[in-house]
Amino acid sequence: MEGSIFTKIIRGDIPCHKIYEDEKTFAFLDIHPVQEGMTLVVTKTPAETVLDLGDEDYAALWSAVRVVAQRLREVYADRRRIAIQVEGLDVPHVHVKLFPIDTGEQFRSAPDMSAEPDHQQLARVAEKLRIDG
Repeated sequence: MEGSIFTKIIRGDIPCHKIYEDEKTFAFLDIHPVQEGMTLVVTKTPAETVLDLGDEDYAALWSAVRVVAQRLREVYADRRRIAIQVEGLDVPHVHVKLFPIDTGEQFRSAPDMSAEPDHQQLARVAEKLRIDG
Protein backbone atom coordinates (compact mmCIF):
# COMPACT_ATOMS: atom_id res chain seq x y z
CA MET A 1 0.00 0.00 0.00
CA GLU A 2 1.36 3.39 -1.00
CA GLY A 3 -0.20 5.29 1.90
CA SER A 4 -1.21 8.87 2.49
CA ILE A 5 0.94 11.95 1.98
CA PHE A 6 1.70 11.74 5.72
CA THR A 7 2.97 8.17 5.34
CA LYS A 8 5.28 9.42 2.57
CA ILE A 9 6.51 12.26 4.81
CA ILE A 10 7.19 9.85 7.70
CA ARG A 11 9.13 7.51 5.36
CA GLY A 12 11.18 10.46 4.07
CA ASP A 13 9.82 10.21 0.52
CA ILE A 14 8.56 13.80 0.79
CA PRO A 15 10.70 16.41 2.59
CA CYS A 16 9.31 18.20 5.62
CA HIS A 17 10.32 20.52 8.45
CA LYS A 18 10.35 17.99 11.28
CA ILE A 19 9.82 19.17 14.85
CA TYR A 20 9.56 15.93 16.82
CA GLU A 21 9.60 12.18 16.40
CA ASP A 22 9.24 9.21 18.70
CA GLU A 23 8.52 5.52 18.19
CA LYS A 24 4.83 6.03 17.38
CA THR A 25 4.40 9.67 16.29
CA PHE A 26 5.87 12.29 13.98
CA ALA A 27 5.42 16.09 14.10
CA PHE A 28 6.24 18.58 11.35
CA LEU A 29 5.36 22.11 10.26
CA ASP A 30 2.37 22.66 8.02
CA ILE A 31 3.62 24.16 4.73
CA HIS A 32 0.49 26.35 4.55
CA PRO A 33 0.24 27.60 8.14
CA VAL A 34 -2.70 29.57 9.46
CA GLN A 35 -0.28 30.97 12.06
CA GLU A 36 3.49 30.76 12.35
CA GLY A 37 4.43 27.55 14.13
CA MET A 38 1.42 25.56 12.93
CA THR A 39 2.44 21.95 13.47
CA LEU A 40 0.88 18.64 12.52
CA VAL A 41 1.24 15.65 14.84
CA VAL A 42 0.55 12.35 13.10
CA THR A 43 0.63 8.71 14.07
CA LYS A 44 3.09 6.43 12.33
CA THR A 45 0.41 3.76 12.28
CA PRO A 46 -2.02 4.71 9.52
CA ALA A 47 -5.59 5.18 10.74
CA GLU A 48 -8.34 7.36 9.37
CA THR A 49 -9.60 8.76 12.68
CA VAL A 50 -8.48 8.85 16.31
CA LEU A 51 -11.25 6.38 17.09
CA ASP A 52 -9.61 3.87 14.75
CA LEU A 53 -6.36 3.88 16.76
CA GLY A 54 -5.44 1.16 19.21
CA ASP A 55 -4.97 2.16 22.85
CA GLU A 56 -1.17 2.49 22.65
CA ASP A 57 -1.21 4.63 19.51
CA TYR A 58 -4.03 6.77 20.91
CA ALA A 59 -2.09 7.42 24.12
CA ALA A 60 1.13 8.06 22.17
CA LEU A 61 -0.61 10.59 19.92
CA TRP A 62 -1.91 12.66 22.84
CA SER A 63 1.41 12.41 24.66
CA ALA A 64 3.18 13.79 21.57
CA VAL A 65 0.53 16.51 21.20
CA ARG A 66 1.28 17.60 24.75
CA VAL A 67 5.06 17.64 24.17
CA VAL A 68 4.69 19.72 21.00
CA ALA A 69 2.08 22.05 22.53
CA GLN A 70 4.39 22.73 25.48
CA ARG A 71 7.22 23.58 23.09
CA LEU A 72 4.94 25.90 21.11
CA ARG A 73 3.91 27.58 24.36
CA GLU A 74 7.59 28.13 25.28
CA VAL A 75 8.55 29.58 21.91
CA TYR A 76 5.38 31.63 21.45
CA ALA A 77 4.99 32.76 25.07
CA ASP A 78 3.41 36.02 23.91
CA ARG A 79 0.40 34.17 22.44
CA ARG A 80 -2.68 33.53 24.58
CA ARG A 81 -3.37 29.91 23.61
CA ILE A 82 -2.14 26.91 21.67
CA ALA A 83 -5.09 25.79 19.57
CA ILE A 84 -5.59 22.07 19.06
CA GLN A 85 -7.66 20.82 16.13
CA VAL A 86 -8.32 17.19 15.28
CA GLU A 87 -9.07 16.81 11.62
CA GLY A 88 -8.86 14.30 8.85
CA LEU A 89 -11.14 15.49 6.12
CA ASP A 90 -8.50 16.29 3.50
CA VAL A 91 -5.99 13.56 4.36
CA PRO A 92 -7.35 10.21 5.59
CA HIS A 93 -4.59 9.80 8.19
CA VAL A 94 -4.96 10.76 11.85
CA HIS A 95 -3.50 14.19 12.49
CA VAL A 96 -3.76 16.87 15.11
CA LYS A 97 -3.04 20.49 14.21
CA LEU A 98 -1.50 22.79 16.79
CA PHE A 99 -0.96 26.51 16.42
CA PRO A 100 -0.42 29.56 18.62
CA ILE A 101 -3.32 32.03 18.64
CA ASP A 102 -4.60 35.15 20.35
CA THR A 103 -8.15 35.24 18.98
CA GLY A 104 -10.85 32.87 17.81
CA GLU A 105 -10.64 34.38 14.33
CA GLN A 106 -7.06 33.12 14.06
CA PHE A 107 -8.30 29.62 14.91
CA ARG A 108 -10.95 29.74 12.20
CA SER A 109 -8.69 31.26 9.51
CA ALA A 110 -8.22 29.33 6.29
CA PRO A 111 -4.73 28.95 4.83
CA ASP A 112 -3.90 30.08 1.31
CA MET A 113 -3.33 26.69 -0.29
CA SER A 114 -2.36 28.28 -3.62
CA ALA A 115 0.61 30.13 -2.10
CA GLU A 116 4.08 28.72 -2.66
CA PRO A 117 5.48 27.52 0.69
CA ASP A 118 8.28 29.72 2.11
CA HIS A 119 10.71 26.93 2.94
CA GLN A 120 13.38 29.33 4.22
CA GLN A 121 10.96 30.76 6.78
CA LEU A 122 9.68 27.27 7.64
CA ALA A 123 13.27 26.11 8.22
CA ARG A 124 13.86 29.05 10.61
CA VAL A 125 10.67 28.24 12.52
CA ALA A 126 11.54 24.52 12.65
CA GLU A 127 14.97 25.35 14.09
CA LYS A 128 13.30 27.31 16.92
CA LEU A 129 10.76 24.58 17.63
CA ARG A 130 12.77 21.38 17.18
CA ILE A 131 12.52 19.00 20.14
CA ASP A 132 15.40 16.59 20.64
CA GLY A 133 14.65 13.30 22.24
